[in-house]
Parts: sequence; structure tokens; C-alpha cells
Amino acid sequence: MLEPALLPTPLVDCTDGVFARAGVELRLKRDDLLHPSVPGNKWRKLAPNLAAAVEQGHTRLLTFGGAYSTHLRAVAAAAAALGLESVGLVRGEELADRPRNWSLRAAERSGMRLEFLTRAAYREAAGRAGAEDGAEDGAGDAAELRRRWGRCLVLPEGGSNALAAIGAAAIPAELPDLGGRDVVCCPVGTGGTLAGIAAGLPPGARALGVAVLRGGEGYLEAEVARLHRAGFGREFDNWRIDHAHHGGGYGKVPSELAAHAEEFERRHGIPVERRYVAKLLAALADLAQAGAFERGTRLTAVVTGLPDPE
Repeated sequence: MLEPALLPTPLVDCTDGVFARAGVELRLKRDDLLHPSVPGNKWRKLAPNLAAAVEQGHTRLLTFGGAYSTHLRAVAAAAAALGLESVGLVRGEELADRPRNWSLRAAERSGMRLEFLTRAAYREAAGRAGAEDGAEDGAGDAAELRRRWGRCLVLPEGGSNALAAIGAAAIPAELPDLGGRDVVCCPVGTGGTLAGIAAGLPPGARALGVAVLRGGEGYLEAEVARLHRAGFGREFDNWRIDHAHHGGGYGKVPSELAAHAEEFERRHGIPVERRYVAKLLAALADLAQAGAFERGTRLTAVVTGLPDPE
């Protein structure tokens, strides 16, 4: 059985000079503490999909990720706990014959079968999964995936589909007294968490996403809008994405970003995941210093995951 999640996750006030000088409050939504094996936003996005898998009688999950994908590890752990098979399609056929890194080893230890694809084949397969978003078994663009790997629930890269966005929409409900001075912030990889947060906000409150990949202008906005239509039947105008703090691209952690994360850890005693959360916190500090937030604004940064163990 899957262990219960810690809900609601802790909300911690974070007194920090950079934000105080800008007249801005900062608090941290500690979703990194949500679940021991399916951490942070992965649990929120996976939980409704897992419920759907069980309800529909699926015995196998199929999903996608890179060599260090937290999503792959989370799906593997959750599937094993529920007695489901899992298949992970991994970007990069050259990895097949190499020693497994710590992340892929963890997925395999949980029972996930890994299949390594060329980057072109991966893009095609992941695109099929993303285009489906809710199609019935055997229907939609994911039908080809099922013909290859058998009957399964197909989860897109990063787990971001309509059900995932609905799961993430619970985050604002755990934040008391949200109103016109509030901005709820999160890193953005595939858009599901931001889509859910924006959809769950009360009138007046806003959402800010910080893109962690380079070159996502327009594409990520379109993905969030698509998830809104698929999950909630409408679009929302209470959110935006910052594209200036990706640190050079997905998975890139330049020395300045690492130093900022280390200093934040030293001041506040909170571990900072580098590829997503560090970029979010650095972006908020830069924007506050630049006067991008009105004085009196209250920022809530959603800490979406834990640092890598290695």
C-alpha cells in the first residue's frame, strides 16, 4: 500500500532581508515534505492518475523521463506500492549499455522496466502521450504506444495532464486568507503544477511560474492553457511565466545559482533542490530587488521537491 501523504503540508514564514527591503513577504509551502517516496508536486499530480488507473482496472503504467527524472522514480515507487507494473521510456538510447546512475537504479529497484529510446523516437512517443490527455484505452494518439507496450495507463512526461492539474489545484486551498496581495509561485517544467495552482486560486490572487527550461516562451504558456481547457473547461488569466531565470536550460545549475541556493540553505536551514526550486527562489529574489512586486505583496513559494541524494 502507498503510505499516506502529509496533508496539508507545512506553511513556513521566511524572513529574508532581500524581500523585507522590497516590502515583500515570503513564505514557503513545504511540499517537499509531502511524501517519503512520491515527493512534492509528483504526489499531487500522480494521486488522481493512480486513482483513475485502479478504477479503470489497469495493471501497468507507462511514462517518460530523462536520466535523472524524479517523475520516473515517483511513478516506479507508486506503482510498486499499488501492485502495478511500470514501464519507463528513457530519453537517450546511449544510456542502455552504461552503468545505471543513482536515479535510474532507484526506478529499477522499484520494479520499473526501462526502455531507452533515441531522442527522435522519444520526442515522437512523448508527443503521442501528451496529445491524448484523457482518451479512453486504445483511442487517441497513445494507441500506438499501447500496441507496442500493451494495455496500460499512459502518463505524459512530467505527469502533467488534466488530472494532474486538478490534483495541483488543491494547493491554494491549503493557503489561508488568499486575496489580492497574494502571488503563489512555483517552478515550471511541464506546466501541470502551475495550471492547477492558477485554477485553484480565489479571485484577486495570482500565480507566477518560473520556467526551468530554455526556449519555452510561448510553448509553456500554450501547455498551461491546454491543461486548463482539458481539466477545467476554461482558461484563466491570473497567471504568468517568467522565462529569465532558467539558468541556461533544463538541468543546468550555474555556479551563481548553486551559491544562491547554498546561502539560502545556510540562512534558513531548509534544503534547496537545485534544478527547480533553486531557480524559483533566485527568480523571486531578483524580481523583488528589481521592484517587480508591489510593496505589501505576499509571495508563497511552493517547494516542489527534495534535493537529489547524490
